Formats: sequence, structure tokens, C-alpha cells
Amino acid sequence: MSRFEQQYGEWLKSNLEKESNHRRKELLGKGLGHGTVEFLRTVWFPAIGNLDHLFPEWEVRDFNNGYRYLDLAYMPGGVKGGIEIQGYGPHARDLDVRRFKDLCRRHCLLALDGWTFLPIAYPSIVEEPKQCQQLVLSFIGKFIATDVSSTLTWLEAETLRFARRVLRAFTPLELAHHLKVTDRHARRILHQLVEQQLMDIAGGQQRKRTYQLRV
Repeated sequence: MSRFEQQYGEWLKSNLEKESNHRRKELLGKGLGHGTVEFLRTVWFPAIGNLDHLFPEWEVRDFNNGYRYLDLAYMPGGVKGGIEIQGYGPHARDLDVRRFKDLCRRHCLLALDGWTFLPIAYPSIVEEPKQCQQLVLSFIGKFIATDVSSTLTWLEAETLRFARRVLRAFTPLELAHHLKVTDRHARRILHQLVEQQLMDIAGGQQRKRTYQLRV
């Protein structure tokens, strides 16, 4: 049994045992959808290394006193992050006008209720898992200061946190502005993190290079 399968089984069992809401308990008893499991297996777990603060089939109320369920809720310290896996068939190819309006209304209600929403397309999980991992790192970076190695300097640690919060490659000048250091010092920090295999050179030549978090 892989490390993921072991943690996944314990995590799902724990959610099921602790749940008193019969509606959510019934959903959890049926098991999670294929797309959700593959997202956890190929995207979330490789990027984060655990399933902490994640709650599957999380129940939320809508403005009509009905119930809706998020594929995954991410709630460290009481904040509200919602993740949904969008299958191509039911969410795109076969979407009629009524279901399209309901999907938009659902997203609006979550946003108005304070949720930060992250929709992930199932084809992206299969075809672009590394890009999805980068999105996940940026997503959790909005909520928590992710742990970094104690062997790093403060500036190196903050550089990794900065990289986890942005959705794209960035230049040393952008980092310099964030850290309030010189451009030259920012380049030195990035070079050290590349050598430690924590950052990658995303593109460009010499002084025009951009960098991104290694995933």
C-alpha cells in the first residue's frame, strides 16, 4: 500500500466517524468520486504531502435553505476554501442553460458567503498535473504561511512563501521589491534556492530570467 493510499484511507475513515450530519455521512459512505480521488492522488498529495484541513463532501447552505456539497473544503484555522473537480461532460459539453445558470449562482453564493473557490478541470488533472500542483500551492498560500525548512535564512524562506502565493513565474526585480532588497541580492537568493533544488529557472537568459517554485 502506498503512502497516499494509507493516509487517504485513514483520512476518509476519520471524516466518516466524526460526522454526525446524516446527509453528509451518507455521501461519505458511498465513497468519493473518481475525479476527486485522482486530484488528491496526483495533485494535492504530491504538492502538499498530507490531507490536513481537507474535508470531503462538505455541506453548505444556499440562500433558498437548500443544501449543496463541495467536493473538498479546505479550512485551516476556520478560513473557507472550496475545491471542486469539474468533469468535462457534465460541466461543459452537456451543460444546458438551466444548469449553467445554477452553476454560476452556486459560485456566486459561495463567494458571497466568504469562500475562496478553486475549480479544477478533470482533463487538467490528467494532462497537466504539475500546473495543477502550482495552482494548489498558490491556493493554500492565500490562507497560511506554509512551513519551510528551518535551515533556510529568513529571506530564503520568505522567497518560497512568495513563490507559493503567485500564479506565475516572477523576476528577481519583483522579488527584490517584495523583500525590500537590491536586485542583485534577490538574484543571489534565487540562485541559492535553485542550487538547493527548491526553485527552478522558468525561462529567459541571464538578467532577464524568471523563476518559479519547483513542484
